[in-house]
Amino acid sequence: MFPEHRPRRLRRTPALRDLVRETRLSQASLIYPLFCVEGEGVREPVASMPGVERFSADMLSDEVKEISDLGIAGVLLFGIPTDKDALGSGAYDPDGVVQRSLRTIRDAAPELVLIADVCLCEYTDHGHCGVFDGNDVRNDPTLPLLGKTAVAAARAGADVLAPSDMMDGRVAEIRRQLDAEGFEDRAILSYAAKYASAFYGPFRDAAESTPETGDRQGYQMDPGNAREALREIRMDLDEGADMVMVKPALPYLDVIRAARESCDVPIFAYQVSGEYSMIHAAAERGWIDLERAMRESLLSIRRAGADGIITYFAKDFARDARRVGG
Repeated sequence: MFPEHRPRRLRRTPALRDLVRETRLSQASLIYPLFCVEGEGVREPVASMPGVERFSADMLSDEVKEISDLGIAGVLLFGIPTDKDALGSGAYDPDGVVQRSLRTIRDAAPELVLIADVCLCEYTDHGHCGVFDGNDVRNDPTLPLLGKTAVAAARAGADVLAPSDMMDGRVAEIRRQLDAEGFEDRAILSYAAKYASAFYGPFRDAAESTPETGDRQGYQMDPGNAREALREIRMDLDEGADMVMVKPALPYLDVIRAARESCDVPIFAYQVSGEYSMIHAAAERGWIDLERAMRESLLSIRRAGADGIITYFAKDFARDARRVGG
């Protein structure tokens, strides 16, 4: 009891605070998302996401070399094709935008972990994540297409396949097709607990993936459910997932913690576009300090139990860490 116990003793200097810090974060636990577009010589900003750009494959080399030099663990690729159709065939085209980008990145920065998002929403003309019949997304007919997408990405050099569609049974089908094609060594990072969130808006602007009709509440999770997330995680692990993800991150820190306590595989969290842009918007108005808010938000996700964080702040955090020597 006070005055014998004085917790402030260990907060007195920066060195003391650093010595006893319980949770640490480094750029080696961060993944940077990349938006890949068709064409040549394309490097264009995303208006709703300050500092984020879209790249054509030929413009990726310098970008990924910088990412690698900053010590960031890897990149997560999303593709935006010029042509879309009902079945999202660009997702599994051997010469699709992500496949070409993967080959470019593998040559330019071979030490990066390459993660390919596996979903159809950016590639379908209706904007949904699977086969759409005009009223609903058909679960089972979607599964073979997701498997083909994963195989095409693996063949182009992806180390990790990350299904984000939220179809039931997708992990098992992806694992089956990968193994059948000789890619039994490729890992699956499942978006196991992906919520139907209001925080995806800027991403849908960047990826041109807003549904033309309806929404995704019929397949993404209800924000009110936490126990269901643990059931989804268990199912995906049973089907062969090597790692699992919670998305978004900050509104679901309790789910990240519950996931960490319920399983012993690597847990990832996705600090999504809305979280990123919201922090930037407040900082631009002078309401918060951008650098401190960035670090605190990432640290809170790590403290909740995430082993790795997918974040648009990865480069900023890595530059800041290099500047301060930490």
